[in-house]
Amino acid sequence: NGTYLRNGPGKFHVGDYNVRHLFDGYSTLVRLHFEEGRLIAGHAQLQSEAYKAATKNNKICYREFSEVPKPANFFDYVGDLAGLFSGASLTDNANTGVIRLGDGRVVCLTETMKGSIQINPTTLETMGKFEYTDNLGGLIHSAHPIVFDTEFITLLPDLINPGYDVVRMLPGTNERTLIGRVNCRCGPAPGWVHSFPVTDNYVIVPEMPLRYCAENLLRAEPTPLYKFKWHPESKAFVHVVSRSTGETVASVEVPLFVTFHFINAYEEKDQNGKVVAVIADCCEHNANTSILDKLRLQELRSFSGEDVLPDARVGRFIIPLDGSPRGKLEAALPPNEHGRGMDMCSVNPKYIGKPYRYAYACGAHRPCNFPNTLTKIDLKDKKAKNWHDEGGVPSEPFFVGRPGAEAEDDGVVISLISDRHGDGYALVLDGSTFIEIGRAKLPYGLPYGLHGCWVP
Repeated sequence: NGTYLRNGPGKFHVGDYNVRHLFDGYSTLVRLHFEEGRLIAGHAQLQSEAYKAATKNNKICYREFSEVPKPANFFDYVGDLAGLFSGASLTDNANTGVIRLGDGRVVCLTETMKGSIQINPTTLETMGKFEYTDNLGGLIHSAHPIVFDTEFITLLPDLINPGYDVVRMLPGTNERTLIGRVNCRCGPAPGWVHSFPVTDNYVIVPEMPLRYCAENLLRAEPTPLYKFKWHPESKAFVHVVSRSTGETVASVEVPLFVTFHFINAYEEKDQNGKVVAVIADCCEHNANTSILDKLRLQELRSFSGEDVLPDARVGRFIIPLDGSPRGKLEAALPPNEHGRGMDMCSVNPKYIGKPYRYAYACGAHRPCNFPNTLTKIDLKDKKAKNWHDEGGVPSEPFFVGRPGAEAEDDGVVISLISDRHGDGYALVLDGSTFIEIGRAKLPYGLPYGLHGCWVP
């Protein structure tokens, strides 16, 4: 009993123009309300300023992930550049995630701060901007904050003085406060930080060599890496910041990596109970940046049967806290267990920041051009259970624990599936056996979506 909300890019055309990239689509919200064994579903377009302007003017009016408004003249071009630096021309198309804060408010997010929009979880009505009332400034933040009942933690990349502000916000407020700051170890700009993990006592700040790039931001036409640039010479680092003091307790070099999504992290202790290392797991693309360009809509819509999805794994960082200069990165289980595809992950929320055994994600049944299975990862036995519907594309598997459960995987996994014929259905799997409990056919197909949350 409760409501699963999912956000994601769903409208990919403006007038006769089709946007280029999956991440350019305008936000479509989906609501699955479960009550006494029945399901009531609905969907709506998020009424962002970017979406309303595009609909009214029949053209793109804000800077999206890969799209830039076409200037009518030189003065329009100059105005757009000025708007880029002030943030006025950046999109508020909050098409990435939807979170439920500890005070019950529900907010859609993307990587621009202005793309924080509050919705009504019952009607999917757009209620208005979620305005931050502090003076921390900046234009962007992580699209995936960590949300507990007691606090909200996120990272604010600093593009001027390369680094990251680690901030928290308490329930009932819109004011973020500074926990601490990490300065980048290398490179001309901070690494892209789409997500990050935490442990009970630490915030883990990844510094990826896929870095924000001012030159690419200014381009009218996108490069294969869009707003970013690959800087392998700048190396890769992971920083560990104390949640209580803001002090950086470790900053280590790690092997090069590419990830959108961290899965979870926890503290490793010795026999005396002293924390000696931090373990952080992510969906890691073997330091291969090509996954970004593989998400162009032209690529996704033209699958020829050739196996073109780049390999991915569960990448496990081992970060020592003894002052060692280097950490490790290794596969947490054999990638063939999940078809060498790995993204769109969730865990039992009671285990966020704590030692855990299970994760749920999208894997691959090859050949494919996109993750096309649901997979349950067992990090203890290093095995995976996989669910696959031939020709179908599942969205993020979202775990909901059974009330009163004691076992970590005692609950259900919810996903929305686009089937081979373009129709859609909601799927519920048993979190333990990974066997289907039931499905509900939707009256029509829905676009692929990204991330969701649960409203009890």
